[in-house]
Amino acid sequence: MAANIQQQFGEQLLRAAQVVEEQIDQEMNKLENLEEDDLEVIRRQRMEQMKKAQKDKIEMLSNGHGKYEELADEKEFFEATKKSDRVVCLFYLPGNFRCKIIDKHLEILARRHVGTRFIHINGEKAQFLSTRLNIRVIPTIAIIVKQNTVDYIRGFDDLGGKDDFTTETLEHRLARSEVITVEKKHVAPAKKKIIRSGVDEYDNEEDW
Repeated sequence: MAANIQQQFGEQLLRAAQVVEEQIDQEMNKLENLEEDDLEVIRRQRMEQMKKAQKDKIEMLSNGHGKYEELADEKEFFEATKKSDRVVCLFYLPGNFRCKIIDKHLEILARRHVGTRFIHINGEKAQFLSTRLNIRVIPTIAIIVKQNTVDYIRGFDDLGGKDDFTTETLEHRLARSEVITVEKKHVAPAKKKIIRSGVDEYDNEEDW
C-alpha cells in the first residue's frame, strides 16, 4: 500500500515536473520569438533610416551640397536658403586677398559637411542683400539656419586674427553657430548677431 502511494506520488511529481518543463519551454520559445521579432523590427527601422538618409543625401547633393558654389545673384541666394536648412555664405569682393583665404577653407568644409550648403556671392552684385543682412565688412560669412541669419563671422578676429588660421579653426567657429556639427570636441555656444569685428588692423578687409 505504501509502495503504491509512493509510486503514485512519484508519478505525480514526474508529471508536475514535465508540466513545469513544458511551461518553461513555452516561455523560452515566447522569449526567443519576441527577441527575433524585436530584432526584425529594429532591422526594418534601421533599413528605413538608412534609406531615408541616402535619399536625403541625394536630395542635398542635387541642391548643391557637397561643393562650394558661387551664386550669380540675389535670386539664387534666396532659392538656396529655401532649399537648404543650413547655409554658410561668404560675401566677397573680387581681388580681396582674404576672401581667397576663406575660399580655400570653405571648399574643404563643403566636402566634409554635406548636410550644410556652402556658397559665396559677390557683394557688388548683391547690394540689396548686403544691405538687408547688414554686411559691413568684406570678407563676411553669413550663417543662415532655416532662412534666418543667426550669426556673422566678420573679418578674421574670430579666427585668431591672422591669415594662416587652420581649416579646423573655421570649422569649430562655424560649429559654435550650429550650422555644422563637429563631434570630436565640445564647442561652446556662440554669441548671436555679432555687430562688427575690429577690422582696422587688416589691410585687405574692406568696409562695406
